[in-house]
Amino acid sequence: MNNIDIIAGARPNFMKIGPIIHAIHAHNENSKHKIKYRLIHTGQHYDKKMSEDFFDQLNIPKPHINLGVGSGSQATQTANIMMRYEEAIQEWKPELCVVVGDVTSTMACAIVAKKEGVKVAHVEGGIRSGDENMPEEINRMVTDSITDYFFTTSQVANSNLQKLGHGVEKIFFVGNTMIDSLYANLSRLIQPDLWDQYNLKPKEYIVMTLHRPSNVDAMESLKKLLEIINTNSGSKKIVFPMHPRTRKMYDQLEMHFDNLIITGPMTYLEFIYLIKNALGVITDSGGITEETTVLKIPCLTLRNSTERPETITLGTNELVGTDANNILPYLEKLIKGKWKKGEIPELWDGKTAERIVNLITKL
Repeated sequence: MNNIDIIAGARPNFMKIGPIIHAIHAHNENSKHKIKYRLIHTGQHYDKKMSEDFFDQLNIPKPHINLGVGSGSQATQTANIMMRYEEAIQEWKPELCVVVGDVTSTMACAIVAKKEGVKVAHVEGGIRSGDENMPEEINRMVTDSITDYFFTTSQVANSNLQKLGHGVEKIFFVGNTMIDSLYANLSRLIQPDLWDQYNLKPKEYIVMTLHRPSNVDAMESLKKLLEIINTNSGSKKIVFPMHPRTRKMYDQLEMHFDNLIITGPMTYLEFIYLIKNALGVITDSGGITEETTVLKIPCLTLRNSTERPETITLGTNELVGTDANNILPYLEKLIKGKWKKGEIPELWDGKTAERIVNLITKL
């Protein structure tokens, strides 16, 4: 495979494709057989932290193409991405389209590529939550149904794919490129301004992120959740980088919570600095559970299912559920320092992108 498209649509995607781009550049420096690639940003998610600073921080080249799709309903976004990527693929038809993760862009570009006769490789293929109410689960199912090559993060993902009838010759267990980004940037982390502003100390605060509809779309349930966490966090401050979706509902509460430190979206290097030094993390994100597992930081996941079970069976993550009352015993365990010890899953070693690029050259 000489010509490839690499698709990214949302902030976590760039953390997953950054290491692949670095590995391609390293390959091209040492090989006569160069890999030509286009980095295509669909523009599905956009914020200022995702612009110049973000690419500079992760040392990722600016995208060759930005489809500029913007926000919209699931159907509108999917249609716009498909139409604009179809135009892009006419200009320069790749031999391989590499999609990552489970956002709308992943599914939409995979469909377009496949219909144009382009092979599809799915980085993070095979993961499943079992919850079809999540748009991401539908994206995973559709993408994997037409994928030619699966680059997987776990043996569980391999098993999921084989149960669906995919041959082992299409499945490549390579590890986790998100962890490649984490390891590559640990020496470059940035202390955020709020550290001194609020006199934060290592292991003396909790980080929280919430964005899923089950947690933030209903005012009463969000209020109850925040009240329980605020009241039962002991003397620990809770740093809460607030997602725009959550902010919209939070502002309507017109309430103040003494222990919450509310901030806007943060840069990657600042956010990881906070996680690395936290007592623990409360989240409904999947990717953060991977980072906390590798950093050995206790993690409470406010969801009823997870597509990353290895973060629970091996790592530092616990599945709390979406009932706010469930969180109390987990918070108590965290505050008392009685959290379980975790291990790092197999092949989460910072060398995943290198394995992927080696495989791409052989496919």
